[in-house]
Amino acid sequence: MTAKTASLYKLTDAMLLQRLEGLAALALGALAYGWLGQSWLVFALLFLVPDLAMLGYLRSARLGGMSYNLVHNYAAPALLALAGLAIGPWANGLAAIWIAHIGADRLLGYGLKLDSFGATHLGPVGKARSAR
Repeated sequence: MTAKTASLYKLTDAMLLQRLEGLAALALGALAYGWLGQSWLVFALLFLVPDLAMLGYLRSARLGGMSYNLVHNYAAPALLALAGLAIGPWANGLAAIWIAHIGADRLLGYGLKLDSFGATHLGPVGKARSAR
């Protein structure tokens, strides 16, 4: 493998591309929120709210993973944004915050949970990563 091929391979690495996708979602969520002209204080206050889904881990790893994955995928905020067409711009603002949050998680390497908190579709995180 030549140096040029190796550098191209690194640029197309699936993990890197998924993190860049997260950066794009974070940026687009924040830009959409700004375009809506809503309060940045509300954005800051609600940005980490989706992480409350991790409270399911207090009950069991299975419930925690399910609740985390339900809240940390793009389908739910997309539906909320679509509903915003009928119920008002505040729903679009919440969807933008939610999308930005999911994007930030992906950018940091926190993906959908597999069989434990540390095992994600983007690879191991936290203690699981340092054990590797």
